[in-house]
Amino acid sequence: MNIIEPPAPRAKAPRGMLLHCGAEIVSREQLFAVQTPPGTQTWYPLSHRTILGEVETQLESSGFTILEETHALSHEGARYFAVMSVTLPSRGQADFGWIVGIRNSHDMSYPAGLVAGTRTFVCDNLCFSGEVRISRKHTRFAERDLRHLTARAVGQLGDRFHNLDQRVLAYKEERITNKRAHDIIIRAVDCAAITPAQIPEVLMQWRKPEHEAFEPRNAWSLFNAFTEAHKTVNPHTALRRGEALHGLFDAETGVALAS
Repeated sequence: MNIIEPPAPRAKAPRGMLLHCGAEIVSREQLFAVQTPPGTQTWYPLSHRTILGEVETQLESSGFTILEETHALSHEGARYFAVMSVTLPSRGQADFGWIVGIRNSHDMSYPAGLVAGTRTFVCDNLCFSGEVRISRKHTRFAERDLRHLTARAVGQLGDRFHNLDQRVLAYKEERITNKRAHDIIIRAVDCAAITPAQIPEVLMQWRKPEHEAFEPRNAWSLFNAFTEAHKTVNPHTALRRGEALHGLFDAETGVALAS
């Protein structure tokens, strides 16, 4: 296994769902100290360090700058989830940023994976999109295949992140009435973007936004009312719900039809 030297410390970790999910936020040193369990004849676990190192290498070789990072462990270190804020030198100013989510497990709960998303600066809401995804089961040639899979996924990120920028612009331009917002909230329950118990929180964030940026009555404001509610769930659940939420709002704004 290749030894990956930790890079220089980055800026402070972003706030967001990882600080509210119940998992323990850890340093890189704590993450690297997690022991990878022995494999079996059919299961070959990848170390958390290997996953992180490969993603970082591919991001930086593709021209991305990693601005911030958060690492979290749960189940006594067996489950790992990370969020990395990234950008490209060519990207202009925006009120939201790009994020990459990484996950891995040592208890066979899910495969190693990578997914893209956005982070709203005003309140650090995070939401993942299913547009870029890798998922590699811990089988015999998992470590051999990891570099190829990661390189392919990272190679798609530039275009996909720009697609996310266009998606957010479409959300901002879509006017939402209270009646329509209420309908969308119910359909969000139907598509498992939220649970019935989260309806009051979303309604509160829509009717009385905590941040001035979300006072316009548009789809972006309503979208962030949902992602505010996602801060109270674990990152794995938030990933699934984020993808469902994007699907719902894409349909509402015509983004899915235009892509």
